[in-house]
Amino acid sequence: MEANILYLESAKKQFLYYKTLSEKAMEQLAPEQLFIFPNQDSNSIAAIVKHLSGNMLSRWTDFMTTDGEKEWRNRDAEFDNDLETKESILLAWNKGWDCLFDALNSLQPQQLSDIIYIRNEGHSVIEAINRQLAHYSYHVGQIVFYAKQLKDGSWESLSIPKNKSISYNAGKFAQEKSIKNFTDDELKNLNN
Repeated sequence: MEANILYLESAKKQFLYYKTLSEKAMEQLAPEQLFIFPNQDSNSIAAIVKHLSGNMLSRWTDFMTTDGEKEWRNRDAEFDNDLETKESILLAWNKGWDCLFDALNSLQPQQLSDIIYIRNEGHSVIEAINRQLAHYSYHVGQIVFYAKQLKDGSWESLSIPKNKSISYNAGKFAQEKSIKNFTDDELKNLNN
């Protein structure tokens, strides 16, 4: 049971880390840059946010009792570039993340081995969490990469800055060994 509690806490921290990473990337852009897409086969950051929100709402609404691919979800429309303001992007963004965190916070450690369904395919709750963690981090990587491409002026690094690995590692190894989630320090750094 202890491992289940640790897993849930770790998953929540990692989801929060990726949410924060995206937000810090988007904050560096002018609002109009959130709607740019380079070609017909690419998505704007706004469309990626809309897709993530749609996915989260579908996957995490009543996730223990209903299939994760809801009948009301229109996945194809998630990629339409129809959000019009930064505020509407953030509203969709937070609605999805709130749904996810509400679902995770409602979980009991013993439920992690329960079977849920996504498109009629059974997953343990752990597998479903891992699936979504990988999916969301994939899209967060797109947001960060694209924001870095779009940024006018200097980019504020969201991880170890270029040519700073040696000093970063020296600081880490100067500390006592400890057991903690990597996101503990990373979230602190992102929020400073």
